[in-house]
Amino acid sequence: MLRYTLNKIVYGFLTLLGVVTIVFLLFTVLPGDPARMMLDQKEDPEQLALIRKNLGLDQPVWKQYLYYLNDLSPVSFHEKSGNSYTSLESGKYEGLNLFSVGNTSVLLKSPYLRVSFQKQGKLVSDIIKETLPNTLILAVSAIVFATIIGILLGIWSALAKDSWWDRALLVITSIGMSTPSFFSAIIIGYIFAFLLHHITGLSMTGSLYEIDDMGEGKHLTLKNLILPAFTLGIRPLAVITQLTRNSLLETLNQDYIRTAYAKGLKGKEIIRKHALKNSLNPVITATSGWFASMLAGAVFVEFIFGWNGLGKEIVNALNTLDLPIVMGAVLIIATTFICINILVDILYGILDPKVRLK
Repeated sequence: MLRYTLNKIVYGFLTLLGVVTIVFLLFTVLPGDPARMMLDQKEDPEQLALIRKNLGLDQPVWKQYLYYLNDLSPVSFHEKSGNSYTSLESGKYEGLNLFSVGNTSVLLKSPYLRVSFQKQGKLVSDIIKETLPNTLILAVSAIVFATIIGILLGIWSALAKDSWWDRALLVITSIGMSTPSFFSAIIIGYIFAFLLHHITGLSMTGSLYEIDDMGEGKHLTLKNLILPAFTLGIRPLAVITQLTRNSLLETLNQDYIRTAYAKGLKGKEIIRKHALKNSLNPVITATSGWFASMLAGAVFVEFIFGWNGLGKEIVNALNTLDLPIVMGAVLIIATTFICINILVDILYGILDPKVRLK
């Protein structure tokens, strides 16, 4: 089990390295100049050169890539003095100095995600701390809604197999799985926040906290969570519904279920105590996977509904070529996805002896 866990961690690390490499290289081929955008299109060659030097953009692409890996690494190399991008005199790095060789120091530190190109030198880590909680609240709300409703609908559909309700639900869930989140967000927002606003009282845009009209402070506005959480939960809801239905039908055909019926146990008791418990394994897998992917799927939903989360921040950063924010956000999402998958695999090995033996 320990060897298996270590292998998963190594694969996770290699996956993160691949994600960093791909996103970094994609940004190098995009048209546009982040340094010029920081000057707000003002042509000043001296300031432009200075900004490029401070950001490390005056270096070759391969050296910029190594600089970024050095910033991310918990063990990094820095010059004690000088005008290098990685110089300790720049004040960017804080950590424990392990040892020094000549003018080079080896530092033990937390990953440095750099500063935003557009937000007046604000740390990317601070931006993530401000926006990630809102995205997590949105993702948790969506997956809780999808799990509860999906399991209930799946049970109902399995018990009403081949009825008109079962067939209708299969069609609806198939549409739900195939519809992109951004399209669902536009349709749902238009219907419930525009056409039916006088009935629902919901707004097309809004975040968890809003500043009142008098500017006196922020107020919790939970109603703004309804539409984005519902939209984000549609696809996992459809998947969980079908998984619960199919798994429960398969379980009901097992010999021990027939034995339970032969002993005279009631149908509800058999489903609640025996069939449902043993048919939820694929649902647990789907739920864990969807929760991790929701952090990525929330990008378009947050942007359309104006939800102040990490997804909206990514879209804004892409529009302004703010590479540090994009890289930091992608790293957080990828790390969360990998960690959840590793934990689920470990829990499967602990709970199911057959999986542990394999």
